[in-house]
Amino acid sequence: MNKTELIEAVAGKANVSKKDAEACLSAFVGVVTHALSGGDKVQWTGFGTFELRERAARKGVNPATGQQIDIAASNSPAFKPGKAFKDSFNK
Repeated sequence: MNKTELIEAVAGKANVSKKDAEACLSAFVGVVTHALSGGDKVQWTGFGTFELRERAARKGVNPATGQQIDIAASNSPAFKPGKAFKDSFNK
């Protein structure tokens, strides 16, 4: 499912216009991004948790040259599904 299909599905399920559904989804992404940028995590009970995870500096290999390179430490967004969400796939 791509972004357009997601917007259509949300609009149909919530009985709102596609424009309103797109605005809501964009607002959701913006709020989560802003919260994670500020060091917070976003917990949605029954669905899951969005958080930033620290990735340590490490050695890597350039696939084009085979040369070893240093990869700097970074932060990466992560999603951990909640129990109810996971259980919905294992009935």
